Amino acid sequence: MTTATVSPNATAGSVILQPGTTFDARRAAAGRPLAAVTGAEIQAPLIHGGHVRYANLDYGASAPALSVVSAYLNEILPFYASVHRGAGYASQISTSVYENARDIVRGFVGGRPDDSVIFTRNTTDSLNLLAGCLPATDGRPDGDVLYLDIEHHANLLPWQGVPHRSIVAADTIAGTIEAVRAELEQGGVSLLAVTGASNVTGEILPIRALAALAHEHGARIVVDAAQLAPHRRVDIAADDVDYLAFSGHKLYAPFGSGVLVGRADWLDAGTPHLAGGGAVKEARLDGVSWATGPARHEGGSPNVLGAATLARATQVIAGLDQEQWHAHESAIRSFLVEGLQDIDGVTVHQIFKDTNPDTDTIGVVNFSVEGYDAGLVAAYLSAEHGVGLRDGRFCAHPLLKRLGLPSGSLRASFGVGSRLEDAERLLAGIAALRSNGLGWDYVVDAGRWVPANDTRTYPHWAPNTPGTAGAAPCIDD
Repeated sequence: MTTATVSPNATAGSVILQPGTTFDARRAAAGRPLAAVTGAEIQAPLIHGGHVRYANLDYGASAPALSVVSAYLNEILPFYASVHRGAGYASQISTSVYENARDIVRGFVGGRPDDSVIFTRNTTDSLNLLAGCLPATDGRPDGDVLYLDIEHHANLLPWQGVPHRSIVAADTIAGTIEAVRAELEQGGVSLLAVTGASNVTGEILPIRALAALAHEHGARIVVDAAQLAPHRRVDIAADDVDYLAFSGHKLYAPFGSGVLVGRADWLDAGTPHLAGGGAVKEARLDGVSWATGPARHEGGSPNVLGAATLARATQVIAGLDQEQWHAHESAIRSFLVEGLQDIDGVTVHQIFKDTNPDTDTIGVVNFSVEGYDAGLVAAYLSAEHGVGLRDGRFCAHPLLKRLGLPSGSLRASFGVGSRLEDAERLLAGIAALRSNGLGWDYVVDAGRWVPANDTRTYPHWAPNTPGTAGAAPCIDD
């Protein structure tokens, strides 16, 4: 096991905040959560003893469920039953809820009346589904899929099984658009696959401009909106986006439900995503006639509650005051970025030089601390300050290499349930680390940094204490 260097008896530091108009304005915008979320007041045990309210800065991985959505789940759960083929009372209600969820989601993203809305397991599932529906003539693909090097693996790996091209994004958004234009001008591209907002840095790409560029050159566009949809309203009809994918677990809904919304022609002609019951018109011992519409790709029993809670979450998000929503997020992000930049040895990372931090970013901040492994910093913040954030390579390995962070970095992400105090706690923890070092011994266990001799107690139903359940196969994710 590897042991970290420790400064004995280090105590938590604090960030001294000078009262002033700027901070007062931020406190007014983000001093309280914009919307109530389940688990907002859970108490995290500290390694030195005692408890503190858990500061959840890991919304970009999975956001907590909105309290309204949790209440809705409890309301509909007694009526949960199999959908589509049941004549019973509960089955009829569940079917109605499930099918109505399609219309709600379509409206949330500004979908066209004839767009298909297909429920999937998650964004990754949605994009893999679309990869099986790319058009072909006489068995030969009609064109390549074009994607950037900044993509999450969900919008990278599905395309590597089909004809594809990748290009390196420039260090500016303007330059990246020109790089995409130059590649499209070479011809032979059927689909442009782009992220709506980077899951690593939170920078937003100009979807409407990229959609126009793709269509100008005879290609369609798919947008991975897993990170964008929880932070910005999307209108695929207005932006002329052909396909959009996102997930409920990032948009304040429980369960792993995802969705793919987009033009029906490719989807109705594509290979069914899951061969099984519900996806067919007629099955024979030696063949099958496949259904069209969403059923074609939703074989087996669907995640009814996942789809229903996803739809309910979109209704809540759609009802937020846009100006207040963006002010809340911007106040936390700007405060956190400025605070991190003021701490010696801390670097905030971004992809593009011309990103406007006021308009072109979401609630994601990526940074690293000189002299410390990212995983160690994350373990320290959790154990000594009750702060949860993400470390690693964020399922975006090419981008992390390009940023000069092959072993990973740290990501703080937040949303409607966050408050300025969460960012203050993170800054206090980083300031204390730089001033005093670690306040405990940490070791690597099953690929993850954890406190040595951890005697904290956890809920009796938790099968393993955090950090000891083993790491993912890609240990730096």
